[in-house]
Amino acid sequence: MSTKKNVDLLVGAQWGDEGKGKVVDMLGSDVDVFVRYQGGANAGHTVVSEGQKVVFHLLPSGMLYPGKLCILGNGLVIDPEQFLNEVNELLSRGQDKARLAVSPHAHVVMPYHKMLDRLQEEARGKGRKIGTTGRGIGPCYVDKYSRSGLRIEDIINADVLREKLTYILEEKNQIFTKLYNQRPLAFDEIYEPAKRWGEEIAPYVDDTRKMLRLAVDEGKHILLEGAQAALLDIDHGTYPYVTSSSTSASGAFTGTGLAPNDLSRVIAVVKAYTTRVGEGPFPTEDFGEDGEKLRANGGEYGATTGRPRRCGWLDIPALRYSMELNGANVIALTKLDVLTGMGGIKVCTSYERDGENLTSWPTDTGTLSEIKPVYEILPGWDEDITNCKSFDELPENAKSYVKFIENALNVPVGLIGVGADRMQTINKGM
Repeated sequence: MSTKKNVDLLVGAQWGDEGKGKVVDMLGSDVDVFVRYQGGANAGHTVVSEGQKVVFHLLPSGMLYPGKLCILGNGLVIDPEQFLNEVNELLSRGQDKARLAVSPHAHVVMPYHKMLDRLQEEARGKGRKIGTTGRGIGPCYVDKYSRSGLRIEDIINADVLREKLTYILEEKNQIFTKLYNQRPLAFDEIYEPAKRWGEEIAPYVDDTRKMLRLAVDEGKHILLEGAQAALLDIDHGTYPYVTSSSTSASGAFTGTGLAPNDLSRVIAVVKAYTTRVGEGPFPTEDFGEDGEKLRANGGEYGATTGRPRRCGWLDIPALRYSMELNGANVIALTKLDVLTGMGGIKVCTSYERDGENLTSWPTDTGTLSEIKPVYEILPGWDEDITNCKSFDELPENAKSYVKFIENALNVPVGLIGVGADRMQTINKGM
């Protein structure tokens, strides 16, 4: 039995869409076990390999590597239809190269969760919407914590599914008919598809906690792959404009069954600028030509929804908060190439509110909505960096930008993304 721990945790450091899928894919050749531990199909990880683009919503990005183990942990809420679509898509392409295991304790996103998600968002009205993707994630987590949810182990047993779904639908139909004036859901229109999903998912179900424990004890390299990002954390993010799970590093333990002392390193993925999807405060959002240019150059449209992302500049106080929250050991800096040709590059180093200078990330959403960023403008570069293979090959101003980030956050940058493909990555010291 090995005593060396080799467990990396990869988290998004901003509001998501930092390029985590590419980082996971780039590290993948040295990883034995890939794990998703929270969230659901509201996440979207885009991987470009050998010129082919693959978007994962539920499956770990390591699915493209042969001989690997890919795990969906107990902390996920799994849309069975989306899961099977992704698996079948890989099968049809001949890309089903990894072994896939699903925790029996992961919760199931049912059709009524998606209906509730949309109805609740509509009922909030203009000005109170939170920007949900409508994928049923929030209502499914609500059922989980009210102890009225269905787990994977329930839908693979037809008798258990029938028993639990009977009383669940009685409650849901009360909500649909009396609160939202909708028609009641018929039992068979929910039960029959769910039964079929269970039959198709059953071959993938395994004791994932035990599998991970064995992998840790054998010293295998495990990569825990977070979805969304720290500023969307249900507890530590910009509540209520957050997701419904623990997206910071701590969520990896409840979502897998691993222990905190199993962890060896936290990799924080940071985009070279900042984006956000949906509602909520965004201090460094740029509403002008620069914001449009970042969106166009970066292809900033949601992998899951296709929605255009809000774009703006790097926010150092927000990132410093994220580094502390996650205990980051190293940064993977993505999309540095998008800043090429931007001229002067703005970086928010503090905020201003009512004449007062704030150097730390505010803890309440109200303050966040009122602050204005204080920028430092760094010199940009015009040289094409997409073919750079080492840090020394980057233009001087690009190197200075990276060093500025390291000094401001007191965390080293280990990887630098200079293009969309797996190979367009500089290993600076990972």
